[in-house]
Amino acid sequence: MITKAEIINQPYSGQYKERIYDITSPWNSQNWSWVKFEDEYFNEWCGEFRGSPRAVARSNKHKKVLVLTSDYLFQVDCVSEELTEYESQPQYQCLTVSPSGDFIISDYYSIEKIELTLNDKRKLESPIKMDLITFHGWSKNKLLIKCDEFLNWSKHVELELDGDTLEINIKYLI
Repeated sequence: MITKAEIINQPYSGQYKERIYDITSPWNSQNWSWVKFEDEYFNEWCGEFRGSPRAVARSNKHKKVLVLTSDYLFQVDCVSEELTEYESQPQYQCLTVSPSGDFIISDYYSIEKIELTLNDKRKLESPIKMDLITFHGWSKNKLLIKCDEFLNWSKHVELELDGDTLEINIKYLI
């Protein structure tokens, strides 16, 4: 079972056992991302994913790894290590997993929680309209989010997402 997943630079040939996770499409870019996986026995291997790297997140709760690239949002099952679902040409920029194991994803303007499938997402309400959203990591059960207020790019805002209630609150106006 996959216990760790991290984006790495292209490995040297033969450094890891490699597995290609690719979708056939005429719209594919020529870019690739590499994710190093580790299982419970500390065995490591590398997955190759189509598109430039953006983020990777693993959930114990859902037993899934999500890999976000410029071309796709890939879902890999932690037990079988198989590609189980994907979304083409995602507009998403940020991906994380909450301390409780839920996947949180954002594009430039909104933040969503992924439910049971990649097609099943719930938009999280924000106290302001957001633009240029970026995630800046978890502190205990709070996700720090930085963004600009939509149509007011001189107003920079720090928000916090509560990992339990999934409520977004303003932390600071900059």
